[in-house]
Amino acid sequence: MNGPTDPANNLAALIRCPSVTPADAGALAALAGMLEPLGFSIERPVFCEDGTPDIENLYARLSGNGKHLMFAGHTDVVPPGDETAWTHPPFAAETDNGFLYGRGAVDMKGGIACFVAAVARHIAEHGRLKGSISLLITGDEEGPAVNGTVKLLDWAAGKGEKWDAAIVGEPTNPNALGDMIKIGRRGSLSGAVIVRGRQGHVAYPHLADNPVPGIVVLAEALMHPAFDEGTKDFQPSNLEVTSIDVGNKATNVIPAKAAASFNIRFNDLWDAGRLQAEIHNRLDRAAAKLRADKTPLDFEIQWRDRPSPVFLTRDQHLIDAFAGAISVVTGRQPELSTSGGTSDARFIKDHCPVIEFGLVGQTMHMVDERVALADLETLTRIYQRFLSDWLR
Repeated sequence: MNGPTDPANNLAALIRCPSVTPADAGALAALAGMLEPLGFSIERPVFCEDGTPDIENLYARLSGNGKHLMFAGHTDVVPPGDETAWTHPPFAAETDNGFLYGRGAVDMKGGIACFVAAVARHIAEHGRLKGSISLLITGDEEGPAVNGTVKLLDWAAGKGEKWDAAIVGEPTNPNALGDMIKIGRRGSLSGAVIVRGRQGHVAYPHLADNPVPGIVVLAEALMHPAFDEGTKDFQPSNLEVTSIDVGNKATNVIPAKAAASFNIRFNDLWDAGRLQAEIHNRLDRAAAKLRADKTPLDFEIQWRDRPSPVFLTRDQHLIDAFAGAISVVTGRQPELSTSGGTSDARFIKDHCPVIEFGLVGQTMHMVDERVALADLETLTRIYQRFLSDWLR
């Protein structure tokens, strides 16, 4: 097997482009070189926004009559870290003992490579498509996600593009291919609580106002009690305090302020507005109890931009078709899950039903990120089977 029908060749070409966010390093050109011989039309819009790097994106379309399927993903990768710690260089795409090594092997250049191979095989076997296929690929998923998928979707929709369904090729499987399809995601909301005190000498605490007791009490109020017990489709909402900082290196100075950052992953019992109100109420109650007989606690909440909404895909035809393809190829019945973090599916769900399925994610973002060559072949066969079933 060679050319775009070989997922290992496709992946090696992509890995050899060191496209650490926001650099493209030739990754989109390499992908275009695989798609153009298959008949795809290629556009590569660049999006900009003040305070963020310009990002090149790719939109490829192969047109036919019938339903329109989008495959979405990203060619940008996280930094490799200490390259000397890698068994094989992170951008060499070397194979060893049945594995292909490299940054992005599973997250998520591998998924892109397999989908391209699946389309190439489908065309070789069936000729002209009965429907349309597009690839919506960004270089801004691992970074701020400002000039990538969200703008690429709006750009394409503005040109009249409409999609019937989408597959995101993120590594969704925890242990083996066929374990899990993601059919939704919890929402994400981040913020920080800042308590202001009055700086002073530790030997004269009556002349100061230490913000540390206040931030400790407020952090506890953020995390307890539990927000809910989960729902049929989602895990319980979960808030984690991710840092507490006073910015004070002196041991004999009471600090002037203290801050606690937090993130909450929430299920479909909540939206961002209701969660913000709940958190305000928790903090107000805790602050009032702490300072019942003293000067009110001086604190504020700063919310981070762009909370991610919770969503659940309910297109049973799409879900059943993909689960059926997995079952035929692997013999497994995949779990339908909404676990894990956010992905660009949170943007796509506003345009069409979307599910996520890709490689096994055990080595993503790690030293020696790698994928089994056998898994590349299996994922290609799953995508190919789904295309045959869904486009007919």
